[in-house]
Amino acid sequence: MGTYRVMRQDDNGNLFLVAKGLDRAEAQRLAAEFEARGHKQLYWVEEDGPARAAESAGTGDGAPRNA
Repeated sequence: MGTYRVMRQDDNGNLFLVAKGLDRAEAQRLAAEFEARGHKQLYWVEEDGPARAAESAGTGDGAPRNA
């Protein structure tokens, strides 16, 4: 089984890594918890992996993709 991460997109379109190395259920629970807070931000779960990390989060360090 793979591990999963929670990603966030803010209202300016910047992508951030919120958490990684989670099992799928924990990642979905965390994303739902953040979504329930009512911010103008989008949270989602995706499978961890080196290729996807580079393509989804830029540097993968939480910095905005276009910074």
